Amino acid sequence: MVVPSDDAVLIEKGKRPGAPYLITVNCTDRTGLACDVCWTILDFGLYVHKGDVSTDGIWCYIVLWVVPHSSSHIVRWATLKERLLSICPSSSTSFYLDQPSPRSVSSPLYLLTFYSLDRKGLLHDVTQVLCELELTIQRVKVTTTPDGRVLDLFFITDTLELLHSKERQDETCQRLQAVLGESCITCELRLAALQHDSIQIMPSLSPDVAEELFRSELSEKETRLQALSPDVKKMEKAYVMVDNSLSPAHTLLQINCVDHKGFLYDILRTLKDCHIQVAYGRSSAVNNGQRELDLFVQQKDGKKIVDPEKQEALCCRLKMEMLHPLRVIITDHGPDTELLVANPVELSGKGRPRVFYDVTYALKVLGICIFSAETGRHSTSNREWEVYRFLLDENCNLHLSNKVVRSQIVDKVRRTLMGW
Repeated sequence: MVVPSDDAVLIEKGKRPGAPYLITVNCTDRTGLACDVCWTILDFGLYVHKGDVSTDGIWCYIVLWVVPHSSSHIVRWATLKERLLSICPSSSTSFYLDQPSPRSVSSPLYLLTFYSLDRKGLLHDVTQVLCELELTIQRVKVTTTPDGRVLDLFFITDTLELLHSKERQDETCQRLQAVLGESCITCELRLAALQHDSIQIMPSLSPDVAEELFRSELSEKETRLQALSPDVKKMEKAYVMVDNSLSPAHTLLQINCVDHKGFLYDILRTLKDCHIQVAYGRSSAVNNGQRELDLFVQQKDGKKIVDPEKQEALCCRLKMEMLHPLRVIITDHGPDTELLVANPVELSGKGRPRVFYDVTYALKVLGICIFSAETGRHSTSNREWEVYRFLLDENCNLHLSNKVVRSQIVDKVRRTLMGW
């Protein structure tokens, strides 16, 4: 297959300081391409200010205005272009909308092991280094020993596919040792003996915890917490209107919801998994904390969505994914306090990026040490989830058994994940 031309992806700097960068993707189309582009942009710590997507079923044109989530965040624009080019189909091959989005090919799995003295924020600092090095965390196992030391096992893959080289391995260990300082005792990196599928298995959750974490409907309290924005202290809702009168061939979905990080990705991910094809879409800039999105769509068979039951099911699914894209709860795990975060996995096998990064950052800001951490996959009756489990260290300034404190922790983690 011919590699797409460099012209397939263009990145232009804003004309004035602080102005959004303009990303243009112009290539052969395939199912889920816009979703994969938004996933990659989210993985690079970027926020979609506004955007347009259009396709005739053979060729796709995507225009996105993006800004970093943080003014201090350094974006590797050249690397981002390479990543976007890698997901563009070859122009020498015919791609059509009914072609399924390919599952990602597994890269070699490596085991990063380091042993160090414990301190607040250690896990996030390590995660930040791995993100900067474009090393993807597949699973984590963190354990604190009785003498206050930490044994961390990171199963990782390399986006650059260079981790087999001694130079890349040395760079990784040196960067980690630099951020850990004198607290680092040992750091080792080697090819893992396990495969991807085997490391994703997680010990089962109790039925009560699983029911609370994966419930399909939200209570009024949860809806209010999920939809609360930093500046609007009132309950917000997500609206999805279906209109079949404006186009002879497409159904118009008019979407309005409180803005959050990954807003466009969450919607496109949902449509991708529901086998709904987007012919044209326009996402406006945020107005008073709200985001509007118009999408002209078709079913997989190329027809409009006219069945009232299908319309209602799709609208309910979209509302849930906008208001409740990630699940965050705190529960008791024996005598310990456990924070659980669940992240939906696409049918293509990918989960939302940077979740572990955001959760560890929120806990670092709160001054909470992590006694142990573990990640893995959990399957429910209708979908698969990535689950992040954190046992919180009781030796902090917060009383973790207090309900108010627990609500504050959940709120901080949720707001960080949502970009509020």
